Amino acid sequence: MKKFVSLLLAGIMVVSLAACGSKPAPAATEAAPAPAATEAAAPAAEAAPAEASLVDAAKAEGSLVVYGSCEEDYLAAACENFEKLYGIKVQYQRLSTGEVQAKIEEENGNPSADVWFGGTTDPYNVVAGEGLLEAYEAENASHLLSPAYRDADGYWYGIYKGILGFMVNKDDLERKGIEAPQDWKDLLDPKYQGLIWLSNYNTAGTAKLVVNTMIQKYGHDEGIQYLVDLDKNIEVYTKSGSGPSKNVGTGECTIGIGFLHDGITQIVDNGYGNIQLIIPSTGTSFEVGATAIFKGAPHPNAAKLWIEYALSPDCVELAAQNGSYQFLTIDNAQQPEVAMEFGLDPENVMDYDFADAKENTTKYVEDVMNALGSAADDRFQTE
Repeated sequence: MKKFVSLLLAGIMVVSLAACGSKPAPAATEAAPAPAATEAAAPAAEAAPAEASLVDAAKAEGSLVVYGSCEEDYLAAACENFEKLYGIKVQYQRLSTGEVQAKIEEENGNPSADVWFGGTTDPYNVVAGEGLLEAYEAENASHLLSPAYRDADGYWYGIYKGILGFMVNKDDLERKGIEAPQDWKDLLDPKYQGLIWLSNYNTAGTAKLVVNTMIQKYGHDEGIQYLVDLDKNIEVYTKSGSGPSKNVGTGECTIGIGFLHDGITQIVDNGYGNIQLIIPSTGTSFEVGATAIFKGAPHPNAAKLWIEYALSPDCVELAAQNGSYQFLTIDNAQQPEVAMEFGLDPENVMDYDFADAKENTTKYVEDVMNALGSAADDRFQTE
């Protein structure tokens, strides 16, 4: 595929990729015949090239620092490709969305990184509301499949979409003589006590999405009570949203709550055929994985160029090549066929209220932690 700025950068020498890998200082179920894609790519389209002036300005800055909340293989590939395309040295660090949020809040307008890449938008919206993201109108945003895949003011742009659900170890449930849960309220059954893993509300955007989803499904008070009741059955809260999925196939975790594309990675890439994917029967929500510029970024032009790059096939098609099988949000990229093969439908989700999440996520997490009381002291450590 022609690279989205090849006409502008034909003379750039390819630099060593090793530097990009350095860390910076500062319903459903098993594989089935693939249904027709609901967000089909437009193969004839190409990403709009970045303006030559932006490329030149970015190259003059010479470097870029990325905090990534997607999986590390995808993060590394995206950074390496950016460095290869532009000759701009990239440093990156993989952190959960909650860790990035805390770090950027502490730095308070003097960030040690330029851009944020990957991870669900709820934490992005929190820091945008705190004035810690830089608005930018990206040219390549014209390829987004829906206005829902961007912040209206340009504080973040969506690069992928993932469906929230359950991943279960079929063998372990069969040994225990227990049926798999089919819906959210099934998880409250005492028979699942000690069998469920979820990520930490303080550190993972995935867990924040779970909080918002339960409140939107059941109302504030009942949603908070649901999470208090769910806590009685949860064995482990992981720092990262993908943590539960990585332990289902091994049997350490019997039921993991998280994004189903992470389960696909474990099945397809790691060979765990004992994992079943379940879309909750009464509906579920979805994440929009995003990218954004930090307010006060040390390399502002390189940061803008990153946003254009992140909204191009050059970047997002690297996801499926590196074990990340989310649906893509732009019309000129090839959707990951494997997600369709597992019966996932990117449109089969609830009408998630992003405005409410943007306004209230921090408060809702505090409400959950307060409702859990002393249990929160022992089970929700952030270190």
